[in-house]
Amino acid sequence: MTQISLSLLWIPVAAYLLGSVPFGVLLTKLFGGGDVRQVGSGNIGATNVARAAGPVAGILTLLFDVAKGAASVWLAARFSNESATWMTVAAFAALLGHCFPVWLRFHGGKGVATAAGVFGVLCPYALGAALILFILVFAFWRYVSMASISAAAAMPLLVYLLWAPGHAPPPIVTFGTLAAALLIVFKHDANIQRLVQGEEPKFSFSKKVRH
Repeated sequence: MTQISLSLLWIPVAAYLLGSVPFGVLLTKLFGGGDVRQVGSGNIGATNVARAAGPVAGILTLLFDVAKGAASVWLAARFSNESATWMTVAAFAALLGHCFPVWLRFHGGKGVATAAGVFGVLCPYALGAALILFILVFAFWRYVSMASISAAAAMPLLVYLLWAPGHAPPPIVTFGTLAAALLIVFKHDANIQRLVQGEEPKFSFSKKVRH
């Protein structure tokens, strides 16, 4: 490992800490919704925050979770001369921070919004295609979890196809994207079980609905 790369080891640490900021918990309390981990699914993401503290809190959580993912990759690009390796490392570190935040005893969210921010910087065309897929699945079935899983599962292929015209992404990007997709799908394990059993509720702002 070169001296230059050693000097950039702070990047994954900073990305993890930035990704680990639990905006969902903070905003739910700020909007008078109590502890979001005690409401509905207990998830700290935007969907459950909207149920616990209303749509404004949910939208703000979504925006901040996206922003912290984007900021992590942007900082890595800024200080590594747009190295795909360091950008991918920062992307996955930020995602790990959101899913396993040290501040919440490593019990975090499912990573969808943070991943959107990450890929918005890393490969915006792939993110755009994934968002279209998310919207189509959600519009047809009205399951946020199903839409999220579908978009995450498609992301490795989308990044591979849309990285650059006529060029495949570097291997680190391909494997990093696959790892991110697997992590998001893993974090949706309970949702997948409920979908299979026909027990997953459709999206609602009602605080009484379990997600």
